[in-house]
Amino acid sequence: MKILVCISNVPDTTARIAFEDNNTKFSKNGVQYIIGAYDDYALARAVELKETHGAQVTVLNVGLADSEPQIRKALAIGADDAVRVDAEPTDSYFVATQIAAYAEGKGFDLILMGRETTDYNSGVVHGMVAAMLGLPSFSPVMELTVEGSKAIISKEIEGGKQKIETAIPAVMGCQEPIAEWKIPNMRGIMAARTKPLQVIPAVGSALTGIINYELPPAKGACKMIPAEEAGTLIKLLQIEAKVL
Repeated sequence: MKILVCISNVPDTTARIAFEDNNTKFSKNGVQYIIGAYDDYALARAVELKETHGAQVTVLNVGLADSEPQIRKALAIGADDAVRVDAEPTDSYFVATQIAAYAEGKGFDLILMGRETTDYNSGVVHGMVAAMLGLPSFSPVMELTVEGSKAIISKEIEGGKQKIETAIPAVMGCQEPIAEWKIPNMRGIMAARTKPLQVIPAVGSALTGIINYELPPAKGACKMIPAEEAGTLIKLLQIEAKVL
């Protein structure tokens, strides 16, 4: 079994966000980067499948050289080799194009990634990749097992879960509780230093660009209303908040 896990290099969710160049560029100054949270789940499940089925796990990242620490972390967690498409991941279509171009003809049984990245949260790359490769796509996948040439998954739907059996190969966007995050141990960290990391050029160019960024408006002051003045609270909700 061959598994391709696509990971993103995103700011830590606790990072302070700022923009530069007249709000046209995200400022990386002082920002700690991590593997996308949902991608971590996909990677963890791939490593578990490797342990039970003897799968070969390849990690793919579309990004610049500053994403390599996260790629090495993925190798330390248990991936066998890695590929970095040397390009700025500017939009979902561009990223999907790079993934599909690399995966085409390589015989991957599963292409796993997070349900969405935790920077732009578009949640569409897995569907685009599947369409480009002519494969079925499922998201958000909460459970995944493989039996021969089929996969049995459980995905989240409105109000519950849906259990599906599908032929593989397939593309899946993953989320918790598909697996528990894995922390690289010292042996894995040492082994990751010698595992192959191939850098390849991008295919084509992005079709869109960022015009500008804008921070959300600052939170307003909090007004405390005594419990015995419920009428005042109702008036404020009607007149100021306009939610009643």
